[in-house]
Amino acid sequence: MNTLSYKTISARKEDVQRKWWIVDAEGLVTGRLGSQIAHILRGKHKPSYTPHVDTGDFVIVINADKIRFTGSKMETKEYLSYSGYKGGQKSRTPAEYMDKKPRFVMEHAVKGMLPKNKLGRAMFKKLFVYEGTDHPHGAQKPEKIEFEF
Repeated sequence: MNTLSYKTISARKEDVQRKWWIVDAEGLVTGRLGSQIAHILRGKHKPSYTPHVDTGDFVIVINADKIRFTGSKMETKEYLSYSGYKGGQKSRTPAEYMDKKPRFVMEHAVKGMLPKNKLGRAMFKKLFVYEGTDHPHGAQKPEKIEFEF
């Protein structure tokens, strides 16, 4: 009797091969871009994806100061922060963050789409967001990736 044996292979952290990707965020919608970046950071685009292992790649986002929101979210959406003290809750709009810390908006969007545990924090460390077109990762030879929304 000839039976085929199929094995499910789980990736190990020692066997993961990581690539570097670069994304130009100019004119792209924040949430849609964030979900695609989270997909790459988790490694779901690879056939060797394993949920309990960080199999994702590195992602560099340039022109984070030129991302956009659909509708009137730039003025109506609110990011809440709480200091822990009475009356310590603050709210800011994306427009306020784009003036002071444009990187925050993109980082916040991606971080919310990653797992909320040690693995998610390790994945988030592979994201590099820059406001202009310059970045210090030329030696890694990142490949450009295009998203169409």
